[in-house]
Order: sequence, then C-alpha cells, then structure tokens
Amino acid sequence: MTIRLSVPVPVRELAEKLERAGYETWAVGGAVRDSVHGQPEKREDWDLATRASPAEMRRVFRRTVPLGPEYGTLGVFGRDRVMYEITTFRRDVATYGRRAVVAFADTLEEDLARRDFTINAMAWHPVRQELLDPHGGLDDLRAGVLRAVGSPSERFREDYLRVLRGLRFAGALGLAVESRTWDGLVDAVSGLDRLSQERVRDELLKVMGGAEPSQTLRLYQRSGVLAAVLPELGELDAGALAAVDATKARPAGQAALRRVATLLLLGLETAGESGRAGQAAAFRILRRLRFSNANSDRLAKVVGGGRGPSPAVVAGSTARRRWVADTGSERAREIFRVWIAAHRAGRGGATTTAELLGVVRSARRDLHDGVPTSLAGLKVGGHDLIARGWPPGPAVGSALRRLLEAVWEDPSRNEPAALLELADAHCAAEPPAARQGGSA
Repeated sequence: MTIRLSVPVPVRELAEKLERAGYETWAVGGAVRDSVHGQPEKREDWDLATRASPAEMRRVFRRTVPLGPEYGTLGVFGRDRVMYEITTFRRDVATYGRRAVVAFADTLEEDLARRDFTINAMAWHPVRQELLDPHGGLDDLRAGVLRAVGSPSERFREDYLRVLRGLRFAGALGLAVESRTWDGLVDAVSGLDRLSQERVRDELLKVMGGAEPSQTLRLYQRSGVLAAVLPELGELDAGALAAVDATKARPAGQAALRRVATLLLLGLETAGESGRAGQAAAFRILRRLRFSNANSDRLAKVVGGGRGPSPAVVAGSTARRRWVADTGSERAREIFRVWIAAHRAGRGGATTTAELLGVVRSARRDLHDGVPTSLAGLKVGGHDLIARGWPPGPAVGSALRRLLEAVWEDPSRNEPAALLELADAHCAAEPPAARQGGSA
C-alpha cells in the first residue's frame, strides 16, 4: 500500500544510504504509528529497521554509536545532528518475561511478528512511500482498537512491560482494548512485580507527560494495574483524575513530575494519609520507584502542602509569609499549581476559590516584590547590630529573627534605618554591659 507520510529529510537520507549499499531498510515503531494516525511525532522517534548487520552498518556509516549491538541496534547521526536508532531485523529465540534472546532475521516480516501490538507492527519505506502492514494495524488504528500481535497471553508473558505500554497506548490514542487482548493483559498484571522499578517509573512518567493522563489512569484502575504498582493509593474518583489532568507546569517538561505529586497527594488522602504522614508516604513511594533523592524530596514536600492553604495562612499576611519562608519559594510555587488544579477539579481544601486565589496572588506578589523569606533578605545583618554595640553570639541571631517577623508584618520596614530602630527598641531592656559585652 502506498501512503505518503511526512518524514524528516535526514531519516530518508539514512534509509537511502543503506538501500544504495544493498540493505533493505524501513521506518518502524511509534513514529510510523503516530504519523499514520495523524498525530505529531518527535523527530528523534523515527527508528529504522534494516537487513544490514551491525558490522555492515559500521561499514556504511562513518560514525556509529553502540546502543545495543548485541541486539542489532546502533545510533547514527543525521545531518540535523539528531541521533537515530537503526536496528537489524530480529526474531525472538527465547523470552523470559523481562528480556528476550534474539537472533538476526532475514525478513522484515519476521521482525514485525515479534512486536507487541498491531498498531506498532507496521513499517513504512521512506524511499518507496510503501506501508507494510501484515497484522492489520492500520485497520485497527482507524477502528480505534488496540490488539496484540498473535496470542495476547504470549505477548504479555514475553515482556510484562507491555501491560503498561498497552494501557498507555489505549489511553493516549483513545483506543478500546480488544477483548482477548484485555483478558490477556489483566491476567498478566500479576507479573508486574517482575519488572524493575525503574521501568515502572519511566512508564508512569510517560503517562503523566501525555495530554490527558486520566484516560490511562482509569484503565490502570480498571485492570488492577494501579493497585499492583501503587498499592498505597486509594480509589481515584473522577475529581482526582481531573485534578491530575489540570496540573500544569512551565516548562512543559515539568508537568509529568508535578502530576505525579498530585496523583500521590489525592491517592494517599483517599487512603487516609495526609499532611506529614502523606509526605512521608509519598517519599517512600518515590524512592521505591527509584526517583532521585532530589525529586523524591521535592515532590514529597509538594504532597505535604495538601490541597489548599490552612485557615491561618488564608487569614493573615504574616502567617502566609512565614509559610512561604518555611516551605521555600520554589516549592511554594509548585504547591500553588497543585492547589489550583485541585480546586478547578472540585477537589480543593476547605478554602473557597476566591480565598485560594487571594493567597496565591498575594504570595506571588510578595515574591515579585522581594519580601524576604530568610534572614539573608533583610537589609541589615549581624555586623550592623554588632557595630551598634550588640555582643556577637545567639542574641544577634534572635534579634534578626524578630526583625524578619516584623518585616513579614509590614514589608515597608525592610530598610536599614527602620530595622536598626526596631532592633534598638527590642533591646532597650538589655543592660548596656550586656549589649557591649563588657562589665559594669
């Protein structure tokens, strides 16, 4: 079948070079699927499959990167300086549920037969504009169906990650899972404990980086996947799922991480874990999934921020500024976005939308105006107090903290003269000898 797709010029050039050397070469994988489906694909998602062995590819291309030569995969740079994966046709020799033993194959048909779903088992020839679709992936895609290649139970046993990938494809592309494929998928959920936590984490982040993660999360719940990979979470209702979708971020690449925080916040609350207990539980989950220490700490603190500000933070500017200082300005900004998403989805805290937006706007204005969140933001320091007769020691630190509280009450006080006057007033009751460090 001839079908025209928009392929990056460097991909076509790489395929042409292999074809001129006598090696049949096709575009395969997600870029073909998404292009056929009319969805935008990333330039680096274009992968090629070829009859050339890794050794033969090295003779064709001046520079290659060994991404997995034992599996036939090399990286080759196009003239756009993007590295594209090129893999020798393969067939499975044995599968163990985590890693397959493969051998190089003679035909593309053998290679496509080992793929997971029919929508991923299509190949397109960048030179001849020809689509090879031996398993009916195009018809399934047009009908909105996700179907396993061959026996569903065998496909999932070969690699249990296909359970998660299948649900992600179904959710992201709006596909209904074919009944035999669904049954095989559900039966394979018990094998997810054989996957490394890193693979589960990476798949979860792909889901969270999509346009509407809720579509896949619904399938996670329905299939039992959510209980298998995140057993600490309670049932997610429509409001919780909508809050995950509504959680945004700038830059957009941060959205996946922030949505993980929203998911954990609302799922743990449903299970009875909130506040400090929820923060601790979130940290344990994130570390189990092999998130970095930095991201685990960061996202757990967002979970600890709850679904909205406390009544004290709503009621008083000093309490609000103290909360921002204790939380940290960057973390506060992240928490604000989760609060807003939860409120938009009807899952906010006890505060009204107007109260929430008032807190967020006031806090953002404070940060923009440079209201200090630490002693470093005061326009006087310990050396200024010592110059006025304060003895070095704990009293100086205590006085600076009182000045910071005074500035939180009235930011206009953050001027050297005003602060020194306040410091003098605070210490008026101190004996002169104590201030000067001498004896009477």
